[in-house]
Amino acid sequence: MKKSTEKFNVVFWVSALIIFVFIVFGVSVPDTLSTYAETAFDWSTTYFGGFYLVVTIFFIGFCLFLALSRFGKIKLGKDDDKPEYSYYNWIGMLFSAGFGVALVFWGVSEPIMHYSSPPPGYDGETEEAANIAIQYSMFHWGIHQWAVFGVIGLVIAYFQFRKEKEGLISASIEPLLSKKKHRINGWRETIDILAVVATTTGIATTLGLGVMQVNGGLNYTFGLPDSTGTQMMIIICLMIAYLVSTLTGLNKGIRLLSVVNLSVAFLLLAFTLVVGPTLHMVNTFIYGVGGYVQNFIDMSFNVSPYEDGDWLSEWTIFYWAWAMAWSPFVGTFIARVSKGRTIREFVVGVLFVPPLVAVAWMAIFGGGALFFEKEKEVAIVEAVQNDVTNGLFVTLEQFPFGFVLAIIAIVLIFFFLITSAASATFVLGMMTSKNPIQPGTGIQIVWGVLMTGIAAILLIASGLTGLQTASLITALPFSIIIVLMCFGLLKELRKERG
Repeated sequence: MKKSTEKFNVVFWVSALIIFVFIVFGVSVPDTLSTYAETAFDWSTTYFGGFYLVVTIFFIGFCLFLALSRFGKIKLGKDDDKPEYSYYNWIGMLFSAGFGVALVFWGVSEPIMHYSSPPPGYDGETEEAANIAIQYSMFHWGIHQWAVFGVIGLVIAYFQFRKEKEGLISASIEPLLSKKKHRINGWRETIDILAVVATTTGIATTLGLGVMQVNGGLNYTFGLPDSTGTQMMIIICLMIAYLVSTLTGLNKGIRLLSVVNLSVAFLLLAFTLVVGPTLHMVNTFIYGVGGYVQNFIDMSFNVSPYEDGDWLSEWTIFYWAWAMAWSPFVGTFIARVSKGRTIREFVVGVLFVPPLVAVAWMAIFGGGALFFEKEKEVAIVEAVQNDVTNGLFVTLEQFPFGFVLAIIAIVLIFFFLITSAASATFVLGMMTSKNPIQPGTGIQIVWGVLMTGIAAILLIASGLTGLQTASLITALPFSIIIVLMCFGLLKELRKERG
C-alpha cells in the first residue's frame, strides 16, 4: 500500500508541476509559448510526418489482424464476463470522450475550408474542389483516428480486465521491459506522467474551444456578446454540470448523457436529411464514400514529396498527431467501458461504427453547406473565414425551423462538452488514483476544477492556441509508446494461446 501511495504522489504532483509551468508560460507570454510550440510541432511534422502516416496505417492493420485472427474470440475480461453496457450505450459512450463535440464543431467548417483552400493541385471553389473537400473530410474523420484510439483501448482493456493489471498505459508495456523493479517503476512513472499531462492540456483546450463554439452560437442566434465575460459564464455553467455528472458516477451521469447526446445527434441528422436537399446529400454520401475507399491508400501514404507540404501538415498530419496526443485519454476511457466484449467485437464496434456516423455527418452537414454555398449563393465560405464557429449556424439557418435547429445544436455541443469533461475527470482519476477501476469522487472533482481553471485562465489570456499546439508535441513519444503497446499485447496473446 505504501508503494502505491508513493507512486500516486509522484505521478500526480509531477504532472501538476509540469501543467502549472505550462499555464504560467501561457498566461505570462502567450505569444512566446505559441511560437515555441509551433516551432517544435513544425519540426516534428517536417521530420516525422511520414512516420505519423505509416504508423497510423500500421495501427489499422494491427487491429484488423487481431479481429480476423484466432485471437479475435478472446474476451476483454474473464471468459464468463458479459458486456457491462448495451451496444447502444457503449457506442454512445465512445462519442463522449471528445470526438462528438469535435465532429459537431468541424462538420461544416472543415468541408467549407477545403472547398475554398483545397489540397495542392486543385483550384478553390470549383466542382472538383467540392468533391475533394468531402472526400478529405471523410478521410480525416474516418477509421485512421479510431485505429489510434482503438489500439490503446484494446491493449489497456486486455491487461486490465483479463490480466487484472492496473488500467494504465504503462502497465501494458511491462512484458517488454527489464524485470528489474526499479527500472520498470521509473519507466512506468514517466509514461503515466506524460499521459496525464497530455490528457489535461488536451481536454482544457477542448473545453476552451467548445466554450468559444457555444458563445459563437449564442452570439449568432440570440445576439449575446461574443466576449470573455460571456465565455466565463458558460464555463462556470459547464463546470457545475459536469461535476454533477461526475458525482452521479459512470453508470448514471456519463452513460445517461452519452445516450441522450447520441440520440439527439441522430435526430438532428435525420431531420436535416429529410427537410434539406436530400438527393444532394445522399449523392454526396455515396460519391464521398466511393472516393474515400478508392483513394484510401493514396491518401494514407501521401507525403507530397514534390509539392508544397503545408496543407498536409496543417490537416492530415495535424489530425493524426492530435489523435496520438489524445489517445491516452480516449483509449483509457474506451477500455473502461468495453469490459466483457471480445477483441473482434471491440474492433468492429470501435473501428467502423463511429467513423460511419462521422462520414454521414460530413455528407449531410458538410454536403448541405456546400449545396447552399454553390447552388443558393449563401455566403458560408465568408462566414467561416470570418469566424470558424459560425459555419454550422449559418448552414442550419437555411433549413426549415432553422432557429430551433440552432438551439438544438448549441445544447448538443454543451452536452457533448459535459460528457467529454466528465469522462476526462474520470480518466485522470484512474491515472492518478490507487483505484484504477473506480477512482474516488474527490480526486475527480480536483481534476474537474483544475481543468476548468486552466481553460478559463487561457481564454482570458488568449493562450489557448499555444497550449493546444504544445499538447500536440506529445504525439511523437506517444506514437512510439503505442507501437510498443502493440508488441506487448501480441506477446501476451501468443503466450495465452500457447
